[in-house]
Amino acid sequence: MGNIKNIIFDLGSVILNIDYLLTEKAFIQLGITNFSAFYNQHKSSLLFEQLETGNISPEEFYNTFRKITKSSLSNLQIQTAWNAMLLNLPKERINWLLEIKTKYNIFLYSNTNQIHYNCFIDLANNATPSKNFDELFIKAYYSHICGFRKPYKESYLKIVEEQNLQPKETLFIDDTLVNIEGAKLAGLQTLHLLYPKTIIDLSL
Repeated sequence: MGNIKNIIFDLGSVILNIDYLLTEKAFIQLGITNFSAFYNQHKSSLLFEQLETGNISPEEFYNTFRKITKSSLSNLQIQTAWNAMLLNLPKERINWLLEIKTKYNIFLYSNTNQIHYNCFIDLANNATPSKNFDELFIKAYYSHICGFRKPYKESYLKIVEEQNLQPKETLFIDDTLVNIEGAKLAGLQTLHLLYPKTIIDLSL
């Protein structure tokens, strides 16, 4: 990877520890036994895509979720179950990013949403010396803010164009194969980071 000048990092399971099954289990306990049909690591229903691209508000999400699941769950119950997947951000990964940014131009690109963002950003800031997690990167792209999401080829190209990057000089790191495949279609170099490996195990 001697020609790499830029690295785009995923957030969940790459920098931030998450466990999708915890959210599925939480919803099952609330009576939503088919939650994985709506959302899992590999695919999202239209409702969750709308949430992750900022096209609906959390309130609209809660209301629609109740309708499609025919449930009477409160906003807080849905929020708590939805956030159950979010775990912790090890400080050694922050320190690793601080070191790696002296060698490469680094960016963040995360499929996320306002509900998750409100939950993890304080956690992330508290793990960061400057108390501003986003400052670790030249720019942090959160799907609900920028309006586009992985794995669509066009989304990677928007970042490449906005930052004036050469795709062949840009490495994309993600734990989800469909996102890796989308990045490849955009001409980026890719690294599929699989558990139990973490970014601190990488030689870059």
